[in-house]
Amino acid sequence: MELLLILTYTAICISIFKIFKIPLTKWTVPTAGLGGVVLIATLFIFMNYNHPYSEFTREYFASTPILPAVRGKVISVNAKPNVPLKAGDVLFQIDPEPFQYKVDALVAQLGSAQLDLDRALLLMKKQVGKQRDVDVTQKRVDDLSAQLKNAKFELDETTVRAYSDGYVTQMFIYPGLYVVPVPLKPSMVFVQSGTFTYTGWYRQNSLLRLKKGSAAEIAFDGLPGQVFSAEVVKVLNVMAEGELQASGKLYDMYSQLNPGRIPVILKITDPEFAEFADLVPGGAYGQSAIYSEHAHHLAVLRKILLRMASWLNYLFPFH
Repeated sequence: MELLLILTYTAICISIFKIFKIPLTKWTVPTAGLGGVVLIATLFIFMNYNHPYSEFTREYFASTPILPAVRGKVISVNAKPNVPLKAGDVLFQIDPEPFQYKVDALVAQLGSAQLDLDRALLLMKKQVGKQRDVDVTQKRVDDLSAQLKNAKFELDETTVRAYSDGYVTQMFIYPGLYVVPVPLKPSMVFVQSGTFTYTGWYRQNSLLRLKKGSAAEIAFDGLPGQVFSAEVVKVLNVMAEGELQASGKLYDMYSQLNPGRIPVILKITDPEFAEFADLVPGGAYGQSAIYSEHAHHLAVLRKILLRMASWLNYLFPFH
């Protein structure tokens, strides 16, 4: 960006020298050069502080590995890759027959145990039975009831459903495959539709100018020449560089030399973005700028520079 501004200033100086026929002397040339350095440096200092810019901006989303709650053979795969799904739609089906057999067996056992309990209670009522017999049969009924609930739960889990709106972006199963509930072996990768967020990473010395509700703009690398208006939704109050977790060694200063950047959540408010929304993939990379209420006249310069950067996306050597 500095190079673009310097080149612009140079072009203006050359035009002025030619139009007004100013002679190139040891005074005029250094004066123009020094004046340009002071002018551009001053503009950049005030602009960069009051209207922060992030060259690292990305669209993030949450993905969930789909794991079956029970093990068994896959008999059908209903979901198709990258096709939108609603919460409750069936992803795939595990053979339910072994689980149904278990439910049927427990239903029969529970019925028999309930009859034994009824007899024990009747004998107690006639004062010819023992309380211990009632307690034993009651415990058996309770135990079978709990087993039956778990068996019905496992039977229901043979139908694996989407827990939210989204789509399957990677699929690793097919009918006939035996699946198990192992965390390291997901059957599918599911992307939640409502988790897409735009995040810009801003330098810490811009902290006082990062405020919720401030106007912003985003330019994606994949959409050259397009800049979309946005708004600051939230300035996150933690950075990954400051996280500490228990480990087998102490933290030292040298492992923490990276100062890190402040993540700022942005929301695109530009109605024209609807035309391009389907073209922007999750994880798309770009640049963003935030416009504070301070030195608002310099916001024009920041907008010009952001648009210059957007047009440069047509040139692959710049990336």
